[in-house]
Amino acid sequence: MHTRRPDGFSRRRALQALVLAGAATALPKGFAVSPQARRLGVALVGLGGYSRDLLAPALQLTRHCRLAGIVTGSPDKVPAWQAEYGIPDSGVYSYDDMHRIADNPDIDVVYIVTPNHLHKPLTLAAANAGKHVWCEKPMAMDAGEAESMVRACRDNKVQLAIGYRMQHEPNTRRFMAMAQERPFGRIVQLRADAGWFGWRQGADDAWRLDPACGGGAMYDMGVYCVNAARYSTGLEPVAVRAWDETARRDIFAGVDETMRFTLEFPDDVIARCVTSFGRNLNTLHVDCERGWYELSPFQSYDGNVGRASDGTRFPAQLGERPRMQAEQMDQDALAILEGRSPRAPGEEGLRDMRVLDAVFASVRQGNERVRVAG
Repeated sequence: MHTRRPDGFSRRRALQALVLAGAATALPKGFAVSPQARRLGVALVGLGGYSRDLLAPALQLTRHCRLAGIVTGSPDKVPAWQAEYGIPDSGVYSYDDMHRIADNPDIDVVYIVTPNHLHKPLTLAAANAGKHVWCEKPMAMDAGEAESMVRACRDNKVQLAIGYRMQHEPNTRRFMAMAQERPFGRIVQLRADAGWFGWRQGADDAWRLDPACGGGAMYDMGVYCVNAARYSTGLEPVAVRAWDETARRDIFAGVDETMRFTLEFPDDVIARCVTSFGRNLNTLHVDCERGWYELSPFQSYDGNVGRASDGTRFPAQLGERPRMQAEQMDQDALAILEGRSPRAPGEEGLRDMRVLDAVFASVRQGNERVRVAG
């Protein structure tokens, strides 16, 4: 990241305005809102690569929210962010003084984009400050933490939405509808694989090797598989069996490099899943009585495409990154403005955390079948 000069800052804003105006007609149906609706002020909590490269640029494309503040444990990052986005001193906070955000009327929502072990304490701080919360996945370290996050937001009468960006992607939403429509008959089984080969060595990602921070493939990528298996069937898993297949123990000491797991659903539906930091995996495939359909890739930042056994194609729809993140934040902002539940509320993240708890329990118990808590 580098500091931009004031003249570059102005040009950037002008170009973004032109891009947004030109893209408006291509936005999905239902994206528009009444002109009188105000834009919600969003504070990004955690200024790592995802915030820097995707969320902050996406906020410049949104119609219903705007970047109004930052919260960081790295004060050296602040000057560049202020120069890039014109954030005032009053919109800058540290993790330790984040409670002061309660006194800032320009900030309506905090978006928590930190290592996983900080999700719970920062969510509780934001909720107690009276701010709505958007939290990246995985929601927490375990289901107990997730329950306390849901409770804190409910008690403080603020919304909690989980950053399941795929649930805002049109092809994914079509698959969610097909779980109910059953165009190829009863769902028999599915496969959901999510992973990438090659470990990122940047400072932003070092925590992903630390078990105390929620590192490992299952937390990072496996959540995509769990969530996809649930939304593709419209069912909740009742049991799990899992195998830690980590090969490079010298690098992945204490965290999983590769996890293979099987989810059992009602109606004898089975989901077979693999997640990995050592393999390139990105497919969601659903087998039914009279055919099949799939997305591959199914969880990329853009270009998610698919096909079905009857020749149906699912072309990419949202455009290049960070359009997906802009859609996600706009839809979550609309849920707040319209007083309705977001597409992926805290309870959605909690259900996934119960599955993750069962996955890790199965591994600890020698790959035994473990029931998912209800």
